[in-house]
Amino acid sequence: MKKLYILFLVPFFFGCAELQSIATQLPGGEYGVTNTEIASGLRQALDFGIDKQVTKLTKEDGFFKNELVRIALPAELQKVDKTLRDVGLGSLADEGLKVLNRAAEDAVKEATPIFVTAVKEITFTDARNILLGNNTSATTYLNQRTETQLYAKFNPVIANSLNKVGATEVWTNIINKYNSIPLTNKVNPDLPDYVTNEALKGVFTMIAIEEKDIRSNFAARTTDLLRKVFGLQD
Repeated sequence: MKKLYILFLVPFFFGCAELQSIATQLPGGEYGVTNTEIASGLRQALDFGIDKQVTKLTKEDGFFKNELVRIALPAELQKVDKTLRDVGLGSLADEGLKVLNRAAEDAVKEATPIFVTAVKEITFTDARNILLGNNTSATTYLNQRTETQLYAKFNPVIANSLNKVGATEVWTNIINKYNSIPLTNKVNPDLPDYVTNEALKGVFTMIAIEEKDIRSNFAARTTDLLRKVFGLQD
């Protein structure tokens, strides 16, 4: 009876906006979770994606032997690859593909703090709708809000990694050999740009895997915050 009396008096002391704020924080059901908690839970899920999934990419063959993210050759270089194999240079073509993936593996290792910072700085303007969206809504939101900035920071890291693992030298050799073959159209691809975009795709693919797991698998919600927040979408 006392609770009913309090609820009856609430409209006389608060306006509609205040009532909505109070309602979202009342105990029970979804009203026990604030938008601030939801945003924190989404960030934690993305952090887990980086910690548990993206780190797999930094190991040798993390890209090269992972069919979900393995970097294939761009269309411009596929004809290079085929031509080299046709003239008996298959081993050189194989090495060219491998070193592109090695560069991505090395770069992600160096750039992981960039992704951690991006998650910490992201502001969820409508956290509740993102939470109740599809299985990768938070990852998609992170991608849309940070892709341009991440590219700018990641691209020089990729360029450095291409040199570090010998990819630049290998591909200079490949392209020179290809361009010297009669009747071929000369190529000069922007490898840092291509590998940067492909590596970023790989990173977001792996973050999405963890988000899907947390959303669909209760056991993957290993903190009180994750259990509280993602319980809303169950």
